[in-house]
Amino acid sequence: MKLVRYGQPGKEKPGLIDSAGQLRALSAVLSDIGPEQLNDAALAKLRQLDTDQLPKVRGTPRIGCPVNGIGKFIAIGLNYSDHAAEAGMAIPKEPIIFMKATSCIQGPNDPVMLPKGSLKSDWEVELGIVIGRRARYVTQREALDFVAGYCLANDLSEREFQLERGPQWDKGKGCDTFGPLGPWLVTRDEIPQPQKLALWLDLNGQRRQSGNTRTMIFGVAKLVSYVSQFMTLLPGDVIITGTPPGVGMGHQPPLYLKKGDVMTLGIDGLGQQRQSVVAFKR
Repeated sequence: MKLVRYGQPGKEKPGLIDSAGQLRALSAVLSDIGPEQLNDAALAKLRQLDTDQLPKVRGTPRIGCPVNGIGKFIAIGLNYSDHAAEAGMAIPKEPIIFMKATSCIQGPNDPVMLPKGSLKSDWEVELGIVIGRRARYVTQREALDFVAGYCLANDLSEREFQLERGPQWDKGKGCDTFGPLGPWLVTRDEIPQPQKLALWLDLNGQRRQSGNTRTMIFGVAKLVSYVSQFMTLLPGDVIITGTPPGVGMGHQPPLYLKKGDVMTLGIDGLGQQRQSVVAFKR
């Protein structure tokens, strides 16, 4: 299934995308798409619906983040060896974990706002993992059973804040609008091999990133298992899994976002995003 939330910010309604690509309303079936709707039993009930009987949503409403009530927004750094090389950093021996503020989460096509004083804002197309049930000290072999599904993410980063203003990455990662997710939450049954997904990002119509999840240093199962050793993962938590090469910081000379830029990005089976870059505004 492709689950979606649509409508104005804070007023999103649940829906799904049918086999013909039509947005269908789920409001008569469930109140929202959040932690309580992500377990296997709840998703199984949704799969039994006759989607042709669900109301069609007319027009082209705004698409929001596909999951409401995200408790933890966890990110993995330097998880593609070629990206580590372009960043001039050693390949990590264990996954690098940092957190993005949940206040940066937004819809997939909402504008991206440059932070106040930003000179080095950058892009990162990434695969997102959405947790479906409580995971604590899970093994790598069982890890995928705890995944509800996957989504597309843009891990926007202000590189000066991230790398030049102290050792913690978090303050360059959680700026407002720096966490577009969606357009859909695609349940794991539709993505049986998450390590075989092509991903890409264009800036102003020019291809900047092109990669495949098969070149991850640490795969999806490893990441879910690893993170669960250090914190309990709860339904609705999101883990974004690192980016392939081609980020602005890796260009010679570096290339960073400016007002008026347009990013378009996508992952096989997970849809596309499009964001216009706007100046800081209170």
